[in-house]
Amino acid sequence: MDTKKVNEVQEEFRATAAEELPSFIARYETDGRLGVGRLVEQAKKNLRKLKEEKERIRQLSVYEREYAPFGAVCGVDEAGRGPLAGPVVAGAVILPEDCEILYINDSKKLSAKKREELYDVIFEQAAAVGIGMVSPQRIDEINILQATYEAMKKAIHNLGVTPDILLNDAVTIPGIAIRQVPIVKGDAKSISIGAASIVAKVTRDRLMAEYDAVLPGYGFAEHKGYGSAAHIAALRKLGATPIHRKSFIGKFV
Repeated sequence: MDTKKVNEVQEEFRATAAEELPSFIARYETDGRLGVGRLVEQAKKNLRKLKEEKERIRQLSVYEREYAPFGAVCGVDEAGRGPLAGPVVAGAVILPEDCEILYINDSKKLSAKKREELYDVIFEQAAAVGIGMVSPQRIDEINILQATYEAMKKAIHNLGVTPDILLNDAVTIPGIAIRQVPIVKGDAKSISIGAASIVAKVTRDRLMAEYDAVLPGYGFAEHKGYGSAAHIAALRKLGATPIHRKSFIGKFV
């Protein structure tokens, strides 16, 4: 039996990295103390969750494995098609083969904290990341769909390398001489598209927080430009700002 006190074993458990859980379990599994037994059961539960997440990520990489023989696979997605204010932002991400960044998912299914954490991990581990942005004025000029395509083209260009396959979230981008695979709800089915959705979402959210600092009173940091009740009330009271999409707000001002 280990001579450590239960609270010391608890501290050890808290400091145990995921890959070290099996050795923690082996070390304390035969300890007869109730408190240690609970920690071992929690370690086993965490290990099961980790294995389940790794399997989910493996399944999320099915398109990447399918198209890997053709060359560099790039996921493409956007954030900000629906808001009343702010740009539309696109992300393009090429992940290394057999990438195992855990917890990647459709950015809308993740907490803001988890998105921020994954944003940094994606930039650290991706083979290439590109971001494209189109202004509210340009959205008003050419419409949101065309602006979304334009943002995606910019993101692909800003990768710095030319991918061989594009995995897109539901759309086919016109005027691109690269093979494209549109995937409906792709941000929840492809690890590359999921990564691109996180990059686009975090980039845009950070920008809207910056706008909030220079354009107070609208709550851009909270609603990110979407048509919340508070945003519409502020729009009616204060009027439009330079970052509002005029083609979106006609019935409010």
